[in-house]
Amino acid sequence: MTVIESTTEVNLPVETVYNFLADLNNHQQLMPENIYNWSSTTDQASFTIQNMAKLAIHISSRVPNKELIAIPSEKAPFDIELKWTVEDNGKGGTIAKHIISADLNMMMKMLAAGPLQKLADHQTQKLQETLK
Repeated sequence: MTVIESTTEVNLPVETVYNFLADLNNHQQLMPENIYNWSSTTDQASFTIQNMAKLAIHISSRVPNKELIAIPSEKAPFDIELKWTVEDNGKGGTIAKHIISADLNMMMKMLAAGPLQKLADHQTQKLQETLK
């Protein structure tokens, strides 16, 4: 299993950050430019990754003010889990961590690990910018 992580701090309470992340409609604001055909509800999202694949995800698990996990709702090129965790930073703000776990063979890992890391980093950066 390939695990990719990216962490950021947001100067807002855990509850505010969690509530933003818990609604998949908000995740469009976190996506890079190569994501298009976005469609979402609170619990589901589908989109196309330019030159790659169409992906549909849904929230599979929620732990209020702690974590949420999204997994594919349709057959994906490989098993993948998208997890966000939030915790208090001790100063009234939030440490948000985006963890992508993907079941990649060696060939897929060489092709996909870099873009997945860029995606995780982009999303945590956009989260920080969006929730000022």
